[in-house]
Amino acid sequence: MNFIKMHGAGNDYIFVDCFKNVVEQPEKLAVEISDRHFGVGSDGLVLILPSDIASCKMRIFNADGSEAKMCGNAIRCVGKYFYENYPQHRWRGLAVRADNIQDTDYKSAPIKPASANTLTIETISGIKTLELFVENNLVNEVLVDMGKADFTAQNIPIICNSSTYINSPIKIDGREFLITAVSMGNPHAVVFCGNVDEIPLETLGTKFEHHEIFPERVNTEFVQIINKKTLKMRVWERGSGETMACGTGTCASVAAAVKNNLLDPETEICVKLKGGELFITCKNDYQIFMRGNAVEVFCGEYLF
Repeated sequence: MNFIKMHGAGNDYIFVDCFKNVVEQPEKLAVEISDRHFGVGSDGLVLILPSDIASCKMRIFNADGSEAKMCGNAIRCVGKYFYENYPQHRWRGLAVRADNIQDTDYKSAPIKPASANTLTIETISGIKTLELFVENNLVNEVLVDMGKADFTAQNIPIICNSSTYINSPIKIDGREFLITAVSMGNPHAVVFCGNVDEIPLETLGTKFEHHEIFPERVNTEFVQIINKKTLKMRVWERGSGETMACGTGTCASVAAAVKNNLLDPETEICVKLKGGELFITCKNDYQIFMRGNAVEVFCGEYLF
């Protein structure tokens, strides 16, 4: 099986082109191939598949084999790979997928795309629109419309007695933390703190992830406000542990900061992570846009 290793801000995944390869047991493969000692090494496995309703489809599996609904860093890499490897389809960002349409058929496309550098990608959390920044036919940065941040408790989901859970307490080992729960297609608990470097994330992360009020587990972000345009964040991702970056987590953190009046909407915020920087804009209606890099590391062949 051929694979590509790519990362966005250090959040690395193994990508398999399922236009050309067949993966029969992705849950099992994700565990094996993600192992950093006995496998290739990654935060998870991503399958790039054909779609009937978008340019392509993404399925993502965490390092423990569980399937995730969405990943902001992985989807930028999918956009980069699809654009660079399927030029006959890459301009059809807002068009319904159809076979045998070539670049010369632009005017006869069923729906005119926003631009030649726009793609749509189908995920469990819905169709996401990507705008690609291209230089010499290579994608180096991607802007993703991540959809709206959702603070509705039942949609996250979180078990509580209110319709939302904003700056509300949770107890871990007898210690109280104030969290803001938000969904970006997957569940997040955002904790604002003084210094993220002092957080014992290896201990706290798994306890947040498996806390009883989160029936589907949760991703946890510890966030430090640097100034009105800058955050610093560490993240514990369910199924993967601490990662170098989390795209949906940065979006959730900025949305939570705006919700708690710590940041202003309609402003691009730089989020500093272990693996680099992501740039997030939260609109007045909590529509979220994420901008960041997409980097190919190497290609290889995995032998079963």
